[in-house]
Amino acid sequence: MIKSLVTGGAGFIGSHVAKHLIDAGHEVYVLDDLSGGFKSNIPDQAHFMEGSILDHQLLEKLFAEQKFDYVYHLAAYAAEGLSHFIKRFNYQNNLTGSVNLLNESIKNQVKCFVFTSSIAIYGDLPTPMTEEMTPQPEDPYGIAKWAFEQELAVSKKMFGQDYIIFRPHNVYGEGQNISDPYRNVLGIFMKQILEEKPLTIFGDGSQTRAFSHISEVAPVIAESVNHPAAFGETFNIGSDQTSSVHELAQMILEAFDSTLAIEFLPERMEVKHAHASHDKLKRFFKIPKECKLEEGIKKMAHWAKKQGLKAGKKFDEIEIYKNLPSSWK
Repeated sequence: MIKSLVTGGAGFIGSHVAKHLIDAGHEVYVLDDLSGGFKSNIPDQAHFMEGSILDHQLLEKLFAEQKFDYVYHLAAYAAEGLSHFIKRFNYQNNLTGSVNLLNESIKNQVKCFVFTSSIAIYGDLPTPMTEEMTPQPEDPYGIAKWAFEQELAVSKKMFGQDYIIFRPHNVYGEGQNISDPYRNVLGIFMKQILEEKPLTIFGDGSQTRAFSHISEVAPVIAESVNHPAAFGETFNIGSDQTSSVHELAQMILEAFDSTLAIEFLPERMEVKHAHASHDKLKRFFKIPKECKLEEGIKKMAHWAKKQGLKAGKKFDEIEIYKNLPSSWK
């Protein structure tokens, strides 16, 4: 049986990838520190180990004992805007931890290392962003992701370690942590509605993104290792449908049949427009059926109303308070 490790498998995308792997016949091991995920997300058939990718001794023992065929690295703290104010935390979790995993993958001859990066690596480059562009990240989160992408390329040359890189963007859907105040705008809006608070938007809401339902992303990541032609390649992955943040807020209010107000906060430093081309992805993989944003929001809203709010771990790792948005203090 194929044996695969999924880091961040108690989190949102990671748990969905783990489910698809189990359905495909993999024996799945989930490693997660539960800082942003929940045990309830983990598939029953998966072997769960609570631990951090920063614990290199734990990783050494785990890899030596299990001899994984594949590693799916989805553990990350994906708060782009906040990453300016948590630089040490960001680089430790999104770069150093990733290197720890790569070291063990090389030493234990993992067949392919599948890494979820982010279109944050493009920064403010013109849209649609393509894989041929030279990344210009504008926040520490994007810098960390881009640095590790380069490390994967170097390690393939030096050690022959195969990899596949995916650059997802604004993924949402059932199972998402909607209690995190710093990331996942759909989750933030839904939490505010459930708490009967105004929906808060930084700036005027004209920022555009391509919000991607989990059903458009997780299946492709899970089955990617079945395509050797994709080894050593990088792919944007997600929706082709773009919407403004203000339009998104209106759609979510409609899905909840809510008349709550929208509150506009001072603009923060962020990329104005971010959406990517998926032409390369379509040449390598069979793409799942598109999930229109309105449909995906309805699915997630139904799930959110049914499961309610879960108390997540409080994040208290702020390192720099200068210029921190007042709503985050």
